[in-house]
Amino acid sequence: MSVIQISAKNLQEKLANNTKVTLLDVRESNEFQFAHIKGSLHIPLSLIPLKINEIDTTKDCVVICHHGMRSQQAANFMVNSGLNNIYNLSGGIDAWSVDCDSTVSRY
Repeated sequence: MSVIQISAKNLQEKLANNTKVTLLDVRESNEFQFAHIKGSLHIPLSLIPLKINEIDTTKDCVVICHHGMRSQQAANFMVNSGLNNIYNLSGGIDAWSVDCDSTVSRY
């Protein structure tokens, strides 16, 4: 398996269609507090190896960071750990703010 890239617009469609997904935000706490997608699970990148068992593996998991680099690292780790249906949000929370929800602050 490999990490699947997903655009902000495609994620928005999944959410609008009530597709069950886990939104996993791997940014630092201050970043998450400043801007996040409602309903996201927050586990900073450095804690993913310790908390991987807290991630619901029964549904698709979309990993989120600021621009898509840290989330790609986390997603790669998750796939290499045997998890399936792992997506990386291309462009991160910044793309979400620009393309889907302007109420989410940009930084």
